[in-house]
Amino acid sequence: MRITQIIFSPTGGTQRVADILTSGWNFDAIDKVDLSNPKTDYSLFNFEEDDIAVIAVPSFAGRVPVLAAERLAKLDGRKTPCVLICVYGNRAYEDTLIELHDLANQSNFKVIAAISAVAEHSIMHQYAAARPDRQDKRQLQDFAKKIYEKITDTAACDIPLNLPGNRPYKKTGGSSLIPKADAKCTHCGICADRCPAEAIDRNNLKVSDSKKCISCMRCIAECPSSARKVNSAMVAAAAFAMKKACSERKENELFI
Repeated sequence: MRITQIIFSPTGGTQRVADILTSGWNFDAIDKVDLSNPKTDYSLFNFEEDDIAVIAVPSFAGRVPVLAAERLAKLDGRKTPCVLICVYGNRAYEDTLIELHDLANQSNFKVIAAISAVAEHSIMHQYAAARPDRQDKRQLQDFAKKIYEKITDTAACDIPLNLPGNRPYKKTGGSSLIPKADAKCTHCGICADRCPAEAIDRNNLKVSDSKKCISCMRCIAECPSSARKVNSAMVAAAAFAMKKACSERKENELFI
């Protein structure tokens, strides 16, 4: 029996949550499907019913990131039991989890559990700073034990989940925070190579294509020169607007 992590984690927070969860399971192997890689042929991955899939994505304004949804749709889960993880920056995840559930079903996975988890906000780092922290880790490890118990109970795995969210889902908004490079850019090209949306042209590394960019902030996280940034005034305005919603610590949730 093996675990397959199916992850869209541009800045690493979602991956950290998934790793904490799966580290508590004694499975033969952990494979990874990186939904942030635009070069991957996702139709080539194989799954088996006695495996476990963990599908983890960040919440982008209350929805599953469009690229993650498109790439997940190319997988055939073959009725593999799966655990869903929605990671958000301490504001709200709104329709992300229910949308992820529907996408997993459409890709022929069998959803047996779901988690909403908090990680440091990828743009406004003051919100959920340094999370997942020790408290989160203990809670996620407890979730892992409960999920593992369910995995071994075939009858329990057939019980449908009651997840928060709405259908139809909330409307998606356009990407307004588009990173650009400043004078510190060394033209190394890492940002272009690692961009999930292929929004950065190697021949013009200074800017991102606003029609392709999804504001995932990977180029900022990956830049070795800290040369890429978004408009600081726009970030400050967004942070102020979110302050009330983000100030109270949100807790992780298990749906099982």
